Amino acid sequence: MGELRPHERKTLLVLKELGGKANVNQLTTKSGLSEAALMRAALVLQDQKLVEIRERKQTILTITQEGKIYAKKGLPERQLINVLLELKSEAPLKKVIKKAGLRENLVPIALGWLRRKGWAKPEKGYLKILKTPEKEGSDEKLLKLLGKKLSVIIENLDPEMKKAAELLKRRKLVEMNRKTVRTLEITRKGLNLIKRGVHAATEISQLTPEIIVSGKWRKAKLRKYNIKAPVAKTWPGKKHPYLRFIDEVKRKLVALGFKEMYGPLVELSFFNFDALFMPQDHPAREIFGIYFVKSPKHGNLSRYKKVVTKVKETHENGWKTGSKGWGYKYSVREASRLILRGHGTALSVRTLISKDLEIPGKYFSIARCYRPEVVDKTHLTEFNQVEGIVVDENITLRDLLGVLEKFAIEIAEADKVKFRPDYFPFTEPSVELSAYKEGYGWIEFGGSGIFRPEVTLPLGIKVPVIAWGLGIDRLFMMRAGIDDIRYVFTQDLDWIRRKGRI
Repeated sequence: MGELRPHERKTLLVLKELGGKANVNQLTTKSGLSEAALMRAALVLQDQKLVEIRERKQTILTITQEGKIYAKKGLPERQLINVLLELKSEAPLKKVIKKAGLRENLVPIALGWLRRKGWAKPEKGYLKILKTPEKEGSDEKLLKLLGKKLSVIIENLDPEMKKAAELLKRRKLVEMNRKTVRTLEITRKGLNLIKRGVHAATEISQLTPEIIVSGKWRKAKLRKYNIKAPVAKTWPGKKHPYLRFIDEVKRKLVALGFKEMYGPLVELSFFNFDALFMPQDHPAREIFGIYFVKSPKHGNLSRYKKVVTKVKETHENGWKTGSKGWGYKYSVREASRLILRGHGTALSVRTLISKDLEIPGKYFSIARCYRPEVVDKTHLTEFNQVEGIVVDENITLRDLLGVLEKFAIEIAEADKVKFRPDYFPFTEPSVELSAYKEGYGWIEFGGSGIFRPEVTLPLGIKVPVIAWGLGIDRLFMMRAGIDDIRYVFTQDLDWIRRKGRI
């Protein structure tokens, strides 16, 4: 007669009851054991060649809340095309939208998919049918199926439905999650053991004071501890993967001898624009380029009076920089306008006029910035920028390119980099950095250059200054393999838990 521990015996007998082969979910339901306890028992049984454990990967497709709505009402483009067909293939766009009852925020989405599917297109205020669509596309069939079943296994779908699944995922109507399915099967040796009879061995898994004092431990059989056995998953508190990435970037920069710069989120236009030789009528200073503070509208520049005077003269006539300036009447009132910081370079200006500035010196900041961008997969209205300057009389453009390449390869783990000439009002020459990663593609990180004399001389700096401002959110995207910047700030707990070291 064979002897097994209680959990191992129970697992083997339940597996026999289930026909000799079952997955972990079936076994835990039937046995009442937790998944961790069952898998520990299964590993011991496998070591004794009583069972075999097989694993296969599955991708589970589940429908989102938005997907459930469209599974019932139809996709936005289908709602519009159905109305258009009722209106004899051509009708005023506003009329079609009103009759379809489509929400305003869904109209651009619906029109975009009408074009993409080749069903219809807007023209001079009218919506015209290009072709009569099929009764139901594969994406719609899959959405309806998920509306009933809530989830399906991707691997069980035909190729057309798999393409539809990818399409719906990009539209955020479904979610995909990888899962490992484990199946246990009794071996011939295991069946023979059951035939001969198997009972539970009496073992001690925990020593108590009573067992030790009484001396029972001398005769007792102690359970062996299997260090390879799986345990229940735990989710201890930890920083978001993106915050850990920022900490890593800071550590690397500090290790390279950089000092961190600090400054306010609510900034004076003087530091954000004027001191960077950006004229006061520059498009970036309009309401569609920057966020203005409603109240109070202006700050106080009196403590920076000497620097403001030099910057004012530089804008008006070039001052002592060798430039002709911008040739307009500079407004100190406009320079005192309060805004939300639009780029990290404002911190560089504050550092360059600081009494603590060291020459030579290296400085960096990871700055929160704000711009009224149109939110899409590569732009947010609120983002982070890693800003850096090096002040040294021997610094050159070659040094700048070396720093940028190091950033892309060591921090974003890019495979190669590309530099393009660019234009910024405050640097000359100016360089744009793009990087490539195999399986990910090219992504633009940001701009850089050497500060112009019109920037440095009014601030009292008489040596070259190289500067760069890179989108650290995009650096993280490449590092983590994310193709949508909005996912950097996701609240998807499953992704946050699974994401280990970036």
